[in-house]
Amino acid sequence: MRTSSSSAPVAYAAMLPYEHFIRSRSTLPVRAAIGKELMLTGDPAFGPGSIAVFASVSGTTEDIIEAIEFAKAKGAYTVGFTGFGDSPFAKSLDAALITEPKTWPFDIPLLLLSTRLLAARGEFEGYEEFAAELQTVPEVLLEVARQAEPVAEAFAERNKEADYHFLVGAGNLWGFTYLYSMCILEEMQWLRTTRVHGAEFFHGSLELIEEDTSLVLFLGEDESRPLMERVVKFAENYNKNTTILDTKDYELAGISARFRGLLAPLVLDTVAVRISKHLERVRNHSLDLRRYYRVVEY
Repeated sequence: MRTSSSSAPVAYAAMLPYEHFIRSRSTLPVRAAIGKELMLTGDPAFGPGSIAVFASVSGTTEDIIEAIEFAKAKGAYTVGFTGFGDSPFAKSLDAALITEPKTWPFDIPLLLLSTRLLAARGEFEGYEEFAAELQTVPEVLLEVARQAEPVAEAFAERNKEADYHFLVGAGNLWGFTYLYSMCILEEMQWLRTTRVHGAEFFHGSLELIEEDTSLVLFLGEDESRPLMERVVKFAENYNKNTTILDTKDYELAGISARFRGLLAPLVLDTVAVRISKHLERVRNHSLDLRRYYRVVEY
């Protein structure tokens, strides 16, 4: 069986943690892909026997619906997550999995899908325990949000005049780093950003760091953590405006130590949501304001 994840850029970024998870634990071929590019370039491994996984909050994103039709034409079985069961997105899928309306992110269902798939292949131990622990996640994330509030407020106040932010992440947080940079700071706040993988930071990108650059580092608890610890050490010497967002700072009551790393994207998304709301306040710039996205034809 071949598994492929295909979607518009925001969903593509959200799929990256699960591509990373499967690649690091399984012999199952998996690829996160931007649908538009896949449709133009193709993939000889994609076709009958493949599973294509999609996500859409509204269920109306045209690029994703087009990618679903492409996947079905190639013979792939299509599965998708959305909040609206009667949407064009849901109706075009072979299997539509419906969450509560407007639920985002889709990390919990994607975690369940990924871990269940590998458990069935004998490549993930403790699925039943993990699934049971995920039941506590809403309360866990509420406490994360409470704890993150002073961190988020301080970041926004310190950087309310900054128009450039440098974001670094790795492992299962690379997709989140990409998503937060492009889809939140750029799209929703019109801020200039650079996003770079922790392993690539020292291959040139570090030359952009000055003493007062807003440097935001996302640290998780998977095998890639040493890559980010190296960036932290650099930042301690050359930057005075570093924000370290580290999942180790949060208790995550009820989540076993061996599963904590899998929740990193959800935990830091919760922290980042509070940062976004405080940026919205101090900059007087609504997170709903757009110049072009779904405003003009392109």
